[in-house]
Amino acid sequence: MRIVFMGTPAFAVPTLQALHAAGHQLLAAYTQPPRRAGRGKAERRSPVHEAAEARGIAVRHPVTLRDLEEQAAFAALEAEVAVVAAYGLILPRPVLEATARGCLNVHASLLPRWRGAAPIQRAILAGDPVTGVTIMRMEQGLDTGPMLARVRLQVEEKTSGELHAELAVMGAQAMIEVLADLDGLRAEEQEDREATHAPKIDKAEARIDWAKPAELLEREVRAFAPFPGSWFELDGERIKLLRARMIGVNGAPGTVLDAELTIACGNAALRPVELQRAGRPAMRAAEFLRGMSVPVGAVLR
Repeated sequence: MRIVFMGTPAFAVPTLQALHAAGHQLLAAYTQPPRRAGRGKAERRSPVHEAAEARGIAVRHPVTLRDLEEQAAFAALEAEVAVVAAYGLILPRPVLEATARGCLNVHASLLPRWRGAAPIQRAILAGDPVTGVTIMRMEQGLDTGPMLARVRLQVEEKTSGELHAELAVMGAQAMIEVLADLDGLRAEEQEDREATHAPKIDKAEARIDWAKPAELLEREVRAFAPFPGSWFELDGERIKLLRARMIGVNGAPGTVLDAELTIACGNAALRPVELQRAGRPAMRAAEFLRGMSVPVGAVLR
């Protein structure tokens, strides 16, 4: 097919790669513009930008698609279908209607559950046992379009980073299968009464409140790993907690209970498995404790 691809982060790259490997004609890859990042504030191109250029695919990165000239340029590609994966810009109606067979989106949840920007993290935070990916036809509502395929995945004890990687590959494969049978698939309308919203993660959510139950904090740790990273303060230094497990002991919230850095919560406790100090790589708890003494009885903030 003649396809326009639209995506920005690493989640979208497997879908771009799969479309290219399957022999589809990729007319252009739309992605968000380069951003200034890092200490030197150098311009950094998106993962999709890099992946598309490596495959000789023309890259376009408009700031907005509401501009009439940009909409005309999109329509002039005469694509059969647009494939969208975490693009990050709203598609106005002229763009949604510009392709012969519509716009298909890879969404990282089992719609209508978790419509919105952070479906993976919100699924973990809610304690969902199962998540997945949905291939849907896009319309102007937020992730409200009819569904063409849904693939399920057990959440288990995975972090958002681990689920992100698995769902990206699953979504890519599901999109290839949908495109192969696009005429034969029957779209399923979403049940709006079952919808939940997945708002963008606010960095303020990542600060650990030790008064919360350990079960909830363990989910927060997984949901925010690797980004933005759940964190607490120790001797004025911000420490990220990237993985932890529940321990069935109790104490005053925030208190270090033993030499293994078990920390009391509002109910039960968390024992860190992986932590990260500012400017350093992630490390196992034993390595962390060799470099930073934390006495039993210390209270973490």
